Amino acid sequence: MTSKAQASKTARMERDQPSDRTNAASPFAVTVRHMQFSMIDAFRHLQGNALAALGFGPDETPYRVITAGAFWRLRDYGSGTETSPVLIVAAPIKRPYIWDLTPDVSVVRRCLAAGLHVHLLEWLPASQDTCAVGMADCSEAIATALKSIADRAGNAKPALLGHSLGGTLAGLHAASAPSTIAGLVLLGSPLCFRPDESPFRDALVTLVPAPVADSDPYPGSILSQMSAVASPNTFVWSRWVDAALSAADRRAMSIHARVERWALDEVALPGKLVSEIVEWLYRENRFGRGVLQLGEQTIGPKTLSVATLAVVNTADAVAPVDSVSPLAEALGPEKFTILTYPGEPGVALQHLGILVGREAHAEAWPKIIDWIKARP
Repeated sequence: MTSKAQASKTARMERDQPSDRTNAASPFAVTVRHMQFSMIDAFRHLQGNALAALGFGPDETPYRVITAGAFWRLRDYGSGTETSPVLIVAAPIKRPYIWDLTPDVSVVRRCLAAGLHVHLLEWLPASQDTCAVGMADCSEAIATALKSIADRAGNAKPALLGHSLGGTLAGLHAASAPSTIAGLVLLGSPLCFRPDESPFRDALVTLVPAPVADSDPYPGSILSQMSAVASPNTFVWSRWVDAALSAADRRAMSIHARVERWALDEVALPGKLVSEIVEWLYRENRFGRGVLQLGEQTIGPKTLSVATLAVVNTADAVAPVDSVSPLAEALGPEKFTILTYPGEPGVALQHLGILVGREAHAEAWPKIIDWIKARP
């Protein structure tokens, strides 16, 4: 190896290591901050309920709960006539009805109409009893849900889907147990967090105190505020622009308002889970470096050996292509496929466009469903 190549490799390794932590807050300050944001959570719920009273609440598909744990429950949307099973892993942030917002932009309904047997793993709001739940516990919950589905489907392996941090959790589980699923679909889901490749990632790790407190439930509005400060264009200004662009389109304005109502539906997260996501993934990039310890396994891009489809919204700053491209480099085109989606107006937040966008449902989702059906 040349000296120039060696220097470049050394610089990359140093860049990928966790930085010094100098902004830790005192336990008392953390407690006060959590109390303040818990009150903000409650106020935002009131705002969301007001929007729902005006007709902008979700219009969900009926489901039944087939199994549950202390911090999760498994929904079954099937009628018994579907074939291929799929498991949606909801994000632990806010409520899962973003997957089933309204009939014409519902991923749940679209998959059901295509003959897929839809299940959804829902994370329950954190309490003092469940604030010690971490990524390994979430992976165990996914494993339990997959086994329950497979048992009911004659041992057919489900495809695993996730959006945002739900996809991140799904991807971590897939890397630890690839033989248990038919395929993995990542929708705007970051798994690699190298410094200097995502302005959102770099800003977030600078803003969030280190180490993140994990002794109490984490109010959702803290994460909402941190995200807005880390990327105001994504979470503030672009929403205003989207509202203006949607004003002349009644249907687009209705979707925008329903997304705004969803964004107010804050959910407390387990403190340990938030700590691990921020420290181990965003700050230290352990999965991307292939050194993440999940239970008894060490996982990284090379252990994600199952066929994977990553859908990237090119207008989304939260999960840019660089957050999954190292997986494509490690696995090759036979195992890892990237599908790009350009974003669209009328979705409030581009990060949610793949779930609630009318163009996404018309153009991207037929391709996603075809890919799922092609899995053996």
